[in-house]
Amino acid sequence: METQQFHAVLLDISNRLSSEELNKLKFLVGDEVKKKQQEKITTGHQLFEVLTQRRLLAPDQTGFLSGLLKNIDRPDLSDILNGRPAPSPSGPPADDLDQTERAKLDIATEVISENLGSKWRKLGRKLQVSDVKLESISRRHPTELDETAVELLKEWRKSRGAEARTQDLIKALKDCQLKMTAEKVEDELKSRGYDQ
Repeated sequence: METQQFHAVLLDISNRLSSEELNKLKFLVGDEVKKKQQEKITTGHQLFEVLTQRRLLAPDQTGFLSGLLKNIDRPDLSDILNGRPAPSPSGPPADDLDQTERAKLDIATEVISENLGSKWRKLGRKLQVSDVKLESISRRHPTELDETAVELLKEWRKSRGAEARTQDLIKALKDCQLKMTAEKVEDELKSRGYDQ
């Protein structure tokens, strides 16, 4: 698997993990990742970066993570990691998105979740996510702003299905006066070889 494709797969897996599943993964890697470092990990992608740094994860070395995913009852994510397609989550089929757009959306989600902060509700309204959904997200993650942003973008992607586009996210960020975050998304996409 090429490095770029491998990173896209890891982002996809990260976006499919719930907060509870991420906590289970962090518990399982307790011998490899110290508690102090675990406290800083708030997304699957961040955990995967640590595993990569510890030489436990690489494009040609997926056995460790694959075993962890099976241990938390997510063999579907293990299948994705090992190149076997998994069924799409409930809601409009995300598989209608082409691979490139899905990878771009995953990258945008990661960058936005790390930079959005307390403006997540404003972005949600601009993306036309209902107030009921926004309130539900707020109740599930009252203090974790990065997780709140991830959940918001999952809801938006689910509602848009095959019509979810990275350009729409970037435009919504700019419309919300979040130009710096929009530019970070654009920069990260360019650095990973994607044109908008």
